[in-house]
Amino acid sequence: MLPKFPQTFGELKRSPWGNPDNQARSVKDELRSNLIGKLASGATLFPGVVGYEDTVMPQIVNAVLSRHNFILLGLRGQAKSRILRSLVSLLDDAIPAVFGSELNDNPFAPISKYARNLLKEAGDDTPIAWLDPSSRYVEKLATPDVTVGDIIGDLDPIRAARGGHVLADELTMHYGMLPRANRGIFALNELPDLAGKVQVSLFNIMQEGDVQIKGYPVRLPLDVLLCFTANPEDYTARGKIITPLKDRIGSEIMTHYPETIDIGMEITEHEAWTKRSSAPVRVPEFISELIERIAFEARTDKRIDKKSGVSQRMPITVMENVVSNAERRAIMLGEKEIVPRIADVYAALPAITGKIELEYEGELIGGHVIARELIRRAADATYHDHGIGINTDEIVIWFDEGGALQVTDDAAAQTVVRGFEVIPSLMQVVEDSELAESGDYPVLAGACELVLESLVARRRISRSDAGLYGRAHEEKRRPRFGD
Repeated sequence: MLPKFPQTFGELKRSPWGNPDNQARSVKDELRSNLIGKLASGATLFPGVVGYEDTVMPQIVNAVLSRHNFILLGLRGQAKSRILRSLVSLLDDAIPAVFGSELNDNPFAPISKYARNLLKEAGDDTPIAWLDPSSRYVEKLATPDVTVGDIIGDLDPIRAARGGHVLADELTMHYGMLPRANRGIFALNELPDLAGKVQVSLFNIMQEGDVQIKGYPVRLPLDVLLCFTANPEDYTARGKIITPLKDRIGSEIMTHYPETIDIGMEITEHEAWTKRSSAPVRVPEFISELIERIAFEARTDKRIDKKSGVSQRMPITVMENVVSNAERRAIMLGEKEIVPRIADVYAALPAITGKIELEYEGELIGGHVIARELIRRAADATYHDHGIGINTDEIVIWFDEGGALQVTDDAAAQTVVRGFEVIPSLMQVVEDSELAESGDYPVLAGACELVLESLVARRRISRSDAGLYGRAHEEKRRPRFGD
């Protein structure tokens, strides 16, 4: 308990919290009031959430101002859970509750039998506890095996026997997560995965304020903001969610992936762990852009399951893997700076394949093959964003005439650049596209790789899985059925 706050019910009644308006203030009114204050002051509403300023955020603000229970519909990795957790910032710094109550009872309007009995016996001497915002947020991931007892509660025969109560007595009830979130926020992720009978219990709580536990009616007029998340396909599928519950959710808000590369890069830069203790890290902009484009390319690839989506966590984990591979090289070679290049992106394949769900056609090809194609397409798009209209024919001719170059991810940058200098006009192309400055070997190495990867993507040259660049391979025509 915090000593600066009233410690008994009598002291509480004589404090500003004893004001009639404060006594009856619901959690939705509290959230609404604090949101209005933040809007008026221009404060940041949802710290760490980027790209939703003109789409999702206004709808969430409207839902809170309307005192709605709401649901966020979106694919994985769209910051749904983060948004729900950030609602805690709209709660008061502290609110009073009856000390020892499992339901965070309001001393002025208790709902549990324990709190009512304590207030009746102790009166103004009833001890008061103070709840901070974090303790008023309860989150649960819905799975098919979650029961009514987990969410609402269950009757406890042992408690009944020890206390000498009949089973129908409210004091024998072991409360679930939702009642324990009373006077706070209850967030339920993946709502459609919840069994039908549990959804019915939620509906009863939202609509009537009561629920039946093993045949005994239990009155629980909870004061709680209910917020949910779900996959749009599951949420709209008949049988996944009961219609009465769906009808009682005030606002349905659609989330989305970053709409531009720049927004995606900003999110990845903020979330990815790139500050390493071994040496300073410098990530070239075209590497950051390429990593982000991998996710954008994956989201449009027909061989990747659209219903599952491609999480924004993919570029974040890829970036971390890329930096780690560059860090490994820097440590082995004694380099004073960690600078990733394209070879490091290929070393991050495990971070890509683990984040994509393949359709049947994709399964036939294989996740690693598709991941390599995504890297090449992303490299091509990134290069042409910088080097549009620059002639690369001399480079292609050199390879067509038998030229070849092996590039490994553990070679020093200067050594790699010396190898690239053999290829006619490659350095000039890098200079014209303004990808790297002369003499900056770590970035030059990555820029040269980017140009070659673009040519690989357009099948003008080839690249083996081991990093050997050579002439383009002639594509073999697949025989038609019956040939």
